[in-house]
Amino acid sequence: MSAYQLKTRPPSGRVPWPLILLEGAEKSGKSWACAELSASPRVGRTYWIDLGEGSGDEYGAIPGARYEIVEHDGTWASLIGAVGAIRDEAGKTVGEPPTVLVIDTITAEWDLLKDWASNRARERLAKKGKHLAPEVEPQISMDLWNDANTRHRRLMTMLMTFPGIVVLTARGKDVTALDSSGRPIEGSKEYRVEGQKNLAYDCSVWVRMSRDQAPLVVGARSVHAGVRPGVDRPKPAPNFTLDWMIFDVLHCDQAQAQARTLVEAQPGSDAPELERPRPAVDTVRDWAIDKARTEAELRDGLARLRRDHADVLDERTVNENGDNETVGDLLQRRLRDATGSQS
Repeated sequence: MSAYQLKTRPPSGRVPWPLILLEGAEKSGKSWACAELSASPRVGRTYWIDLGEGSGDEYGAIPGARYEIVEHDGTWASLIGAVGAIRDEAGKTVGEPPTVLVIDTITAEWDLLKDWASNRARERLAKKGKHLAPEVEPQISMDLWNDANTRHRRLMTMLMTFPGIVVLTARGKDVTALDSSGRPIEGSKEYRVEGQKNLAYDCSVWVRMSRDQAPLVVGARSVHAGVRPGVDRPKPAPNFTLDWMIFDVLHCDQAQAQARTLVEAQPGSDAPELERPRPAVDTVRDWAIDKARTEAELRDGLARLRRDHADVLDERTVNENGDNETVGDLLQRRLRDATGSQS
């Protein structure tokens, strides 16, 4: 007989707050639609993270727009930190119009992570005395791609469980189709959303914007307005607005809607683990520079940060020598000191 204690519950039937992907070619109205949503009396405070677009300030002139631009420095640490802080604020608005988070664009987020992986690959080559010309792309190893995908997954988990409305803009376009071997198929095109490969899958609503045609609802995970894959054609929406989509089509109700419940698979030990709070950068630094720290402790600490709080490794701090250094570089250096390695 199994020792597992089975727990079940009936489904609530409540509509979750949506995670909306608004994608399309350049100048197709994606950012405009986001700014327009902030003017709706049915939404509350709207936060706008401008990432690689630069349109946030100008669109504030749209009549009624009342969003707030989130200041950041373009790094992964500042992006994930801002999203976490906004999520915390959104959780305090129970019974009020929903908080809205706009990221314009999520395409730039994946470009950021690809550049991060590329820079890491260059650093590894430099340590071996190999230096590539700026125009030459380094070969990115699988572990670096895994690290980049882990970071993206952490962000998407925060967005999928956000206690309010999230709108992500992305670029989309026709590209040359490839065969199963990755070779271009002459004369064949396919449409592609620019971003991490699971982006559209993770979003609950997918809308394609166009300069020439009405917006197209490609997919919607909804009892009230679902688009059945392989059954329903994408639905044109000539009078599309995000306000209409969220409240009239999806039937989101501030009194009933809830954050999506997401239980992710947890690899590793079968022993239960408590959620690990994000450590302060200064705390990690002071711990790492302690001369009594052993090789095993440093190695374990580095592994734990990579697993639970990878963004902390990119934070900069002042080390024991008064130099500015990332937490990751500091830990790697201290580990080399502890092992006596010069590599």
